[in-house]
Amino acid sequence: MSRERATVIDIANAAGVSKSTVSLVLQGSSLVNETTRAKVNAAIRELGYVYNRGAANLRQANAKSKIVGMVVNDLTNSFFAELAVGIDSVMQSAGYVQFLANTGENIDRQREVIASMREHGISGLIISPARGTEAADFWPLSNAGIPVVMAVRNVPGARVSSLTSDNHAGAAASVAHLAKLGHRSIAFLGGFPDTAVFTERFTGYRDALIEAGLDFDVDLLIGAAPSRAGGVEAIERAMRLADPPTAAVCFNDAVAFGVCDGLRSRRMEPGADFAVIGFDDVIEAKTAVPALTTVSVDPQGMGRRAAQLLLKQINSAASEPEALVSSVRLVVRQSCGTGIQGGVR
Repeated sequence: MSRERATVIDIANAAGVSKSTVSLVLQGSSLVNETTRAKVNAAIRELGYVYNRGAANLRQANAKSKIVGMVVNDLTNSFFAELAVGIDSVMQSAGYVQFLANTGENIDRQREVIASMREHGISGLIISPARGTEAADFWPLSNAGIPVVMAVRNVPGARVSSLTSDNHAGAAASVAHLAKLGHRSIAFLGGFPDTAVFTERFTGYRDALIEAGLDFDVDLLIGAAPSRAGGVEAIERAMRLADPPTAAVCFNDAVAFGVCDGLRSRRMEPGADFAVIGFDDVIEAKTAVPALTTVSVDPQGMGRRAAQLLLKQINSAASEPEALVSSVRLVVRQSCGTGIQGGVR
């Protein structure tokens, strides 16, 4: 037989207090003394009562919900898991609950989850847009007064705030480092060419080649899924070239890990026989064997900044969209070796 859900009145009767006292306890008010609070909390536990905060918000005039949405394009990539941790650390401290959704690069899925989040009354949204996202996808949110922060990827014309990394500078620094080590044939591996992040990183790669006096060879630009499997595929294609590269700048760390896997399958050792540089500096980069040279984006820090930007907009009656670009730095470890003369061939 099903049991009816406990109510505030049931809690009040069980604790021997008024309904208003129970409400004050549920709201965390300091007006209730500790003895009474303990009695009410004991009754709550005994009756299995769950406070419906959403319903409470609806009962408050002009109250904002304490719910924010997080939508990412690929939660299988540890970068986005770290980004979400950073967002959560700030939002939780501010008293917000997060709804997290993974789109898997599916634009229809993205529209569905955003619509569902709006139905739950989110106060704001942080999103790394799926491929194919258009500026018009964000206009209904802007028109409804729902603050939005795009993280990692940007969509021109969206009229919402954005937080991205200096992708051009990171890729350029990677090429400059490899050129300094003596590499003359440097590939760019992985990533979807139809994304702004790819364009920015590729442009940094190409510009740095020119700056170093090296030729840009279109055959060394090999797109693939921005995943470990994509990295394996990309290095296989690169090594089948008539004149294969001796080093690679990878679209992200996931691709770089896959490139290392692919090299080992050819009995080549990353850092000794081929230089590999990633992009993101996820937690595994430092503990990988060999430790991965990579461009540090600080994904958790980026998540914290995105959350702070969203809170700023939520708490501001009228806030203009901001476009922030985070600086990056090249972290040199073992996977790029010591140069052509030092052993990388």
